[in-house]
Amino acid sequence: MGERIVISPVTRIEGHAKISIYVDDEGRVESAQFHVVEFRGFEKFCEGRPFYEMPGIMARVCGICPVSHVLASSKAGDAILGVEITPAAKKARRLMNYAQVLQSHALSFFHLSSPDLLLGMDADPARRHIFGVAAEDEDFARRGIRLRQFGQRVIELLGGKRIHPSWGAPGGVLKALTEEERQEVAGWIPEAYKSMEIALERFKAILDGFEQEVRHIGNFPSLFMGTVDEDGYMEFYDGRLRIMDSEGNIVADGLKPWRYETFLAEASEEWSYMKFPYYKPMGYPAGMYRVGPLARCNVVHAIGTPLADRELREFRQRKWVVRNESFLYHWARLIEMLHCVERIEELIDDPDIVSEHVRVKADRNHEVGIGSCEAPRGTLFHHYEVDEDGLIRKANLLIATAQNNLAMNKTVEQAAKHFVNGRRLEEGMLNRVEAGIRCYDPCLSCSTHAIGQMPLVIELRGRDGELLDRLARN
Repeated sequence: MGERIVISPVTRIEGHAKISIYVDDEGRVESAQFHVVEFRGFEKFCEGRPFYEMPGIMARVCGICPVSHVLASSKAGDAILGVEITPAAKKARRLMNYAQVLQSHALSFFHLSSPDLLLGMDADPARRHIFGVAAEDEDFARRGIRLRQFGQRVIELLGGKRIHPSWGAPGGVLKALTEEERQEVAGWIPEAYKSMEIALERFKAILDGFEQEVRHIGNFPSLFMGTVDEDGYMEFYDGRLRIMDSEGNIVADGLKPWRYETFLAEASEEWSYMKFPYYKPMGYPAGMYRVGPLARCNVVHAIGTPLADRELREFRQRKWVVRNESFLYHWARLIEMLHCVERIEELIDDPDIVSEHVRVKADRNHEVGIGSCEAPRGTLFHHYEVDEDGLIRKANLLIATAQNNLAMNKTVEQAAKHFVNGRRLEEGMLNRVEAGIRCYDPCLSCSTHAIGQMPLVIELRGRDGELLDRLARN
């Protein structure tokens, strides 16, 4: 008699979700699904609001990556105004974005994923969290906390506060760095480089111990999409989109983000509130693609900063090899963190970063504005349509996590089929299925469960509802 295993909630992710695993009469996994069980209504309740208020409102979409929404929203506002922002404003936005990626990646790697990586997938869940990591290696945990603090401090200096900064605006930004603040940021740089060196070496040293996880947690062919500059280097703030297949062939290049609706579409499934974006020319679900750190490291010719490029060559095995293993999102995330430190160092040495010419004023000149940027988890789009008074008639947010939805579901199914025995439930098996989701660092809401002590109950029931087995985590 077939059975269903439910993991609810999935722990150590940002938001609330559950996983269903379906097994046949012999206890073999037939399929699995990743359900997003919360509903957000930002697109609808923005209707009727002035477009110039949108960056401040959009900062509230997420408490983990608010800056990404501020920047995409501000760029959409730029397009409605029809203006080109000043060089100083663009550099300030870039600085804020690099700080955002750094702090978010630090949270993902050190707080949410390092308990699995350093303590082991089968470690006691009572200690498999950031405090357990601190007990095992206090310096490593402290460096992770400090890296996140560095990114958040830059955000605070620019935006006035670390979370939900109402700093971006159509036409530029509201504040530049002062000279004193610039010097404070510079003072963080040496420690950040040392922490990244330690983190990268530690991860590469333990990677061989996760051979089964690398091979069977999200290792499959797909498309990859990311933003690149005109030379094909990694770009987080502005550029064109490139789509590559799993063998390294460029499927599409030079795609304009503001024309995203011509090549991306969204499907729906009745068992999840999150949509399922796909690449239109290949249809649904064949047009599955991945975004975020792994995708960006796959699609670029090079990263564009020396230390990160050295790491990228090793990541690619010293030639342009596409990595299809989702477990390597962790490695790609670390490479991007190093790149962010390098770019922050460059930007704070730029005289424009303390210039006060950071805002261009204009009236509404267009009815549609589309802004995009690379958020920590992948490409983010904000699409606004306004009336003659500049009030939002329609808003559409295409979130990076949603674009990974098809891949996350395939990852869950692949991990479950390899690791889960439906006749003998063990916590380590189910943690590996959860770990597949954590590779993508999905951001499902404003809440974060970094400690990893949320209650988790897995019940194995027959089709008639009879309780066959049960595991509980408190």
